[in-house]
Amino acid sequence: MISPLAYVNPAAKLGADVIVHPFAFIDKDVEIGDRCEIMPYASIMKGARIGSNTKIYNGAIISADPQDFRWKGDDTFCYIGDNVIIREQVIINRGIRPEGGTKVDSNCCVMAESHIGHDSHIAPYCVLGNGVKIAGDVVVEDGTILSSNVILNEGVHVGSKVLIKGGCRVSSNVPPYIIIAHNPATYYGVNSVVLSKHAGFTPEQIDDIAKAYRHIYQSSTSLFNALARIEADIEPSTIRDEIVNFIRRNNSRIVANRFED
Repeated sequence: MISPLAYVNPAAKLGADVIVHPFAFIDKDVEIGDRCEIMPYASIMKGARIGSNTKIYNGAIISADPQDFRWKGDDTFCYIGDNVIIREQVIINRGIRPEGGTKVDSNCCVMAESHIGHDSHIAPYCVLGNGVKIAGDVVVEDGTILSSNVILNEGVHVGSKVLIKGGCRVSSNVPPYIIIAHNPATYYGVNSVVLSKHAGFTPEQIDDIAKAYRHIYQSSTSLFNALARIEADIEPSTIRDEIVNFIRRNNSRIVANRFED
């Protein structure tokens, strides 16, 4: 159902059973999948590619022009997956180059007044709390929770199943499976509750993760030596290797040591 009080450009492509409420705006060069719902005053700008069963709430702007001086007016894109919830006043910019683009993958929830900058990639099953601000070229891996008012600076890479507590300002990469807290943002332990209750990790797997991060953050040695100790001390596994490879891929630029009371 498309309200006669909404504007839908004739060139936009809408799937089956899409609901467009009064005063919504849908631009040209937009594709929206089946069974989506666009609430009043939401704006879907050119370059948006939206999957199925996604709901976009009042006042959200999807595929807004990038806020980056490197963008030269090219036709670029913003991809939203299936089963995504985008709440009120969220702004998601599209990419600055024709290749790539900004991506929010399936089964994510982006809460009110959050902002996702150009060419950032939010992997499946992530939750962004109210007022989260994500700069350009950021990567957030699957199952991560960013609590309210978290700020991720440009180019930051956040690993899988991380919890970042409210109000943290993050300027370095965050390896997988941990909790980040305080300002400046610091390691605050293993995200064991989420890993055990929601991700199906065994106690043995969580113990290996804890052991790895004791080497990294509590052994009073260099990060280079800590990674070598992890490989010597912990049996090879996908989880161990994900931690080690994440740190090496990101040139050992990770958040600082554990916060001490």
